[in-house]
Amino acid sequence: MIEGVIIKKLENFADERGWLTEVWRNDELKYAPVMSYISLTKPGVVRGPHEHKLQSDFFVFSGPGVFKLFLWDNREESQTFKQTEILTVGENNPVAVLVPPGVVHGYKCVSTEPAYSLNLPDKLYKGEDKKEEVDEIRWEKDPKSPFKIA
Repeated sequence: MIEGVIIKKLENFADERGWLTEVWRNDELKYAPVMSYISLTKPGVVRGPHEHKLQSDFFVFSGPGVFKLFLWDNREESQTFKQTEILTVGENNPVAVLVPPGVVHGYKCVSTEPAYSLNLPDKLYKGEDKKEEVDEIRWEKDPKSPFKIA
């Protein structure tokens, strides 16, 4: 696995009422999210790849729907520099994934129905009161990008 990336297998606790899944606990992972958002991705749609200089993302892929998640280590100082990981995540493999700064990431909805993801990043989008530059390198906008999602 790429250095600094954490994959947490999620477990659904189900009964006659439905189910519950613990996503994040500060006694398991010393990480401090500052905001959250949920997104729906339509079948065949790709989000990313992009990376952050300062921000870590904590994605939750629990379903419904399934994604192919792509991770590339773009940190020259890392033991796993240039390593790639491709995971199938979502309703059949519910996981939370911590993606540190410098790890390029993106995903594609590979299910026939839309797929949901939740993100709990450790930096505010566009900073306090949305007055700062966005901390993103948008590799998907670069036609020469070495990071491709198929």
